[in-house]
Amino acid sequence: MRFDPPLQEAALIRRYKRFLADVELPDGSQMTLHCPNTGSMKNCQYPGNRVWYSDSANPKRKYPCTWHFIEDPSEHIIGINTGLANKLVKEAILSGHISELQGYEKIRSEVPYGDQRSRIDFLLCENGDSLVKDCYLEVKNVSLAEASGQGLFPDAVTTRGRKHLKELLAVTHAGNRAALLFCVQHEGIDRVAPADDVDPEYGRLLREVAAAGVEVFAYRTRLDMEGSRAVLMDRIPVAV
Repeated sequence: MRFDPPLQEAALIRRYKRFLADVELPDGSQMTLHCPNTGSMKNCQYPGNRVWYSDSANPKRKYPCTWHFIEDPSEHIIGINTGLANKLVKEAILSGHISELQGYEKIRSEVPYGDQRSRIDFLLCENGDSLVKDCYLEVKNVSLAEASGQGLFPDAVTTRGRKHLKELLAVTHAGNRAALLFCVQHEGIDRVAPADDVDPEYGRLLREVAAAGVEVFAYRTRLDMEGSRAVLMDRIPVAV
């Protein structure tokens, strides 16, 4: 995906109230950005480091500019906008880049399903071939990294994430295809694992559903700030 107009650069001052971030612009003035991330953003907040944001130019928005990326102390770019993950994955599916998710006729978003009244990120519908099962696809954004290059999910205890795993397991038991895709928006990550120290129950459930047939895989994003582009690129290992 390409940002149009191009992203602009600033320096982070602080993130607060979950949805707000103050930044310093190149001319020395300050501005408040909308922060589209409800998580802890552990290891994604570095005061003084470069950030990139978009400007909606919408005067009706209280905070018309949105924070998307930050550079960590090792100069790795990190995508903090969790909403971009679904856009990147859908674009990659449509372009044929995710080989595991080809052969479907339709892609539907935010489809209600399951006993717990969840909404699946994507429902990939079969193309008339009775051998191709509908695929229920859940997408999770990964931005938490260890110094070793291992990415971790989640970055905070997630009851919602556990619920999604249980729903995917039920989909598999019903005879359909279920998959969990970790969208890695961090240049320093080369593999993914459950963050057992953060949410051990999520890790336990992830291993359980993977053993029961839920497909689990991860793709890494190439982040190009000069070109204002982000593209889902290569598959990386997931330790489950």
